[in-house]
Amino acid sequence: MKFKINRDHFATGLQQVLNVVGARATMPILSNVLIQAEDGQLSLTTTNLDLGIRCRIQAEVEKPGGITLPVRKLATIVKALPNSDVEVDASSGNQAKITSGGSLFRIMGIAEDEFPPLPSFADQHIFEMPQDELLNMLKSVSYAQSQDENRYILNGVYFVFGEDKLTLVATDGRRLGLISRDMEVTEENAGKLILPAKTVNELERLLGQGKDVKITFSDRQVAFEIQIDDEDGGLVETIYLVSKIVEGNYPNYKQVIPKETENRVKVERELLSECVQRAALVTSDKNNSIKLKLGNNLLEIMGSSPEYGESHESMAIAYEGGEVQVAFNPGFLLDPLRALSKDEVYFEFKDELSPGVFKTLDSFLCVIMPLRLN
Repeated sequence: MKFKINRDHFATGLQQVLNVVGARATMPILSNVLIQAEDGQLSLTTTNLDLGIRCRIQAEVEKPGGITLPVRKLATIVKALPNSDVEVDASSGNQAKITSGGSLFRIMGIAEDEFPPLPSFADQHIFEMPQDELLNMLKSVSYAQSQDENRYILNGVYFVFGEDKLTLVATDGRRLGLISRDMEVTEENAGKLILPAKTVNELERLLGQGKDVKITFSDRQVAFEIQIDDEDGGLVETIYLVSKIVEGNYPNYKQVIPKETENRVKVERELLSECVQRAALVTSDKNNSIKLKLGNNLLEIMGSSPEYGESHESMAIAYEGGEVQVAFNPGFLLDPLRALSKDEVYFEFKDELSPGVFKTLDSFLCVIMPLRLN
């Protein structure tokens, strides 16, 4: 195998596939990137057996072939090369010679046939949508995924393709984020999957740099095909991300969404976010709660702890109902406020024992369980 490539394009490609490789790989080959060169293209692949990623970039291929090299060390070397023209030659044995300007490196590798192939599967369900929209949907709910390893079913985002829409849900049992968008879904193409948290993180990193994303999935695997366009037009990459899905049945999230909330107020997202942030400055790990008090056209936000003292914020709202006080974890209020981009947000509530709900006009909601009032 022998090819020439632009240093920055090579470095960018390696960066795209680096994250999948764990710090402590179970087998030496899993610390390596599979490099395959043919037909004017370089294919870079890494996997941790649960999640695999392939990135294709343009290169001048003199001699097709393949090798696997330690990905972290290779990325560090490529980034540090002195010249933008790089030549890689892996014609003899499992060693690659990398030359650029006055620099020469010989890197030990492992044969390509030892590299575990990315799983291929029959595409039972196929969808296409704009990258920006999927990214926005993921960010609107991903903060609510559970971190508790014992509740592995909740360690991810639930995708539901059905009823002519795509719905994304995440919950950790104390809050729930949900967003949906209209989409043409035929009866044969309808389906559900739980996308693991690690894959959600990768997607959030990769999406939004090109036009569309193609989603294909079966009962056990899901794949995302992402086109990345360089603004200068010099580099066009195709990224293929394939992941196992969390096996099991997601709980009935619809039960958690309050059927009726007696009060609804419109709030300015950024202003509320800033008030909650300031009010939370005096809370502690033991007293991690703030109080929302709604009265005559006024929302008061209060925090307190024996260690630090008290805080009080207030903002004008259009509300003429009876006085209601509810306590929440400030982080649970801030996460959806920070994730949204719309400035108009509605807050719905009933009483101090009922969940609070944030909503927007475009099919987003976040249910937050209240804390006991001291």
